[in-house]
Amino acid sequence: MPPTSSFSRRRFLSSTGLLFLIASVPGARAAEHSGTLPWKPFAALPPEPLPGGRWYVLTPDEARTVEAIVDRLIPADELSIGGKDAGCASFIDRQLAGSYGSSDRLYMQGPFVAGLPTQGYQGAETPVARYRDGLAALNKHAQAQFSGKNFFDLAAAEQDQALKDFEAGKVDYKPAAGFFNLVLQNTMEGFFADPIYGGNKDMAGWKFIGFPGARYDYRDYITAHNKPFPLPPLSIAGRPEWKTGDKAGGN
Repeated sequence: MPPTSSFSRRRFLSSTGLLFLIASVPGARAAEHSGTLPWKPFAALPPEPLPGGRWYVLTPDEARTVEAIVDRLIPADELSIGGKDAGCASFIDRQLAGSYGSSDRLYMQGPFVAGLPTQGYQGAETPVARYRDGLAALNKHAQAQFSGKNFFDLAAAEQDQALKDFEAGKVDYKPAAGFFNLVLQNTMEGFFADPIYGGNKDMAGWKFIGFPGARYDYRDYITAHNKPFPLPPLSIAGRPEWKTGDKAGGN
C-alpha cells in the first residue's frame, strides 16, 4: 500500500477511535450535544497553593538558615529585591511539603550508585532529608569557623565564605557541594516560578527579566521585535490587585 494511503488509514482509524471513545462516555456525549466542552481546564493536575504565614516543613532555625542562604545567593540591589523578600525560602518550604520533598513521583528503589554529573542526584535521600542534613552541616561548619555562631547570625561576608566552602566541598561533610547545588537550583526556581507556588513575590523575578507571565494570547505582539512587552506580567492566579469576581481579569 502506498505511504499516503497508509497514512490516511492511520489517521482515519485514529479519528474514528477517538469518536467512539467520546461517544461511549455519557457525560462527554451530553456535553457534545449541549455545545459545552467535555473537560475542565487543569482537571488533571491543578496547582494547589498552600496558605502563607507559616512553615510547613522547615523548623524555625532551618527557615532562618534558608532565608539567609537565599539572600546571599540572590542579594537585593537597585534592580530587584533579594531572595528572602522574593519568597524563595517559602517556595522551598512548600515544595518540600509536596511530592517533590518526599520523592513520591520518583523511582527510589536501589541499588544506588554514583551517577554522572549530567544525571543529577542518584542517592537514596529525599529532598527533605537532604535539606535537614545539609542545613545542620552548614550551621555546624559556621559554628566551627566563626566562634560558635549559626549561619544566620554571621555577617554577609562570613556567610559568603561558608557557602563558598560548601560549593567547593571544603568542609567535613561529603555531600556539601551537592547540597549547595540543590539549594541554588531551588532558589532560582523560587525566584522565577509562578507566584502561585509561594515565591517570585509580586512577580519581581519576571519583572527583572521582562517575562510577561502566563498570558493567553501574544499574537498582537509577536512581530514587535526588539520592543519591550507593554503589559505587566500575569500569574496563573491572576494579578495581586485583582479581586475575586472582578471581570477585569482577562488576558
